[in-house]
Amino acid sequence: MSEPIRVVVTGAAGQIAYSILYMIAKGDVFGPNQPLILHLLDIPLMMGVLEGVVMELADCALPLLVSVVPTDDPAVAFKDVSAAFLVGAMPRKQGMERKDLLAANVTIFKVQGEALDKYARKDVKVLVVGNPANTNALVCSQYAPSIPKENFTAMTRLDQNRAQSQIAAKVGVPVANVSNIIIWGNHSSTQFPDASNAKVVVNGKEVPAPSAVQDDAWLRTYFVETVQKRGAAVIAARKMSSAMSAAKAACDHVRDWFQGTAPGRFVSMGVLSDGSYGTPKDVIFSFPVSISNGKWQIVQGLSVDDFAKERLAITGKELEEERSEAFAVVNA
Repeated sequence: MSEPIRVVVTGAAGQIAYSILYMIAKGDVFGPNQPLILHLLDIPLMMGVLEGVVMELADCALPLLVSVVPTDDPAVAFKDVSAAFLVGAMPRKQGMERKDLLAANVTIFKVQGEALDKYARKDVKVLVVGNPANTNALVCSQYAPSIPKENFTAMTRLDQNRAQSQIAAKVGVPVANVSNIIIWGNHSSTQFPDASNAKVVVNGKEVPAPSAVQDDAWLRTYFVETVQKRGAAVIAARKMSSAMSAAKAACDHVRDWFQGTAPGRFVSMGVLSDGSYGTPKDVIFSFPVSISNGKWQIVQGLSVDDFAKERLAITGKELEEERSEAFAVVNA
């Protein structure tokens, strides 16, 4: 067994964290031989609920879980952490515009960026789950200047997993037979789920996803819209937002970041844009990335047709607008 690593989860009394904490603590993310100390951050109002979560973690009798630190103090929560799951955010309420959500959350992620800068390890890997995730991650990184910008990412893995599942169902194969689906851009309704570079194993042979699906109209309409609107569909059915699937996606994202991707495989992560594929620079944009030794790299040279270019421009414009709104709030 190696030395324990410290991992913080914010919004730790919430419903997404309720699933995330178990997955992390049983070894799904950092591996079956990596002991952990979990730091659980929430607001003072939620400390009673958090105490119940701490009891349940104890009652799971998880061999890798060395100890649990519940707190409402960012100085305690971010102290010496190697990984941060920033789940806690103001949830979107009915009738709330995205810009209202942005204004409420910018302040939270500014404070957390400052705390990471002051207390976390300088190689900490940060995943922002709380929405609007891309722009929250950008704000957070701006207020943690001593931590590399590439260490701040936003979650689009839930969208990737949703897209993978849709393709598998359409072709009639297990979900494990589908790979290299791309989510471009923002984790919002402007995101572009793209199967044009994806692979599907059919009857033991790997073929391009468009050949397996054999329905270009479906790939450009129903598929894209279903993935874009899946979160809203879950809320309509469940009367609550995606929690179990969001937790699984967060764990997938951080596991691949720490453990790497297989050769020839890539995953989607919201990362700082360098302008690849004609996207705007200095926004957190979801790209296909390959990961090795804890470092992600944008996959270059993939085919992007005119239909895709239009979609990338739309989602890129939204991210530029969000960036302007966010920093107007912060600097006000």
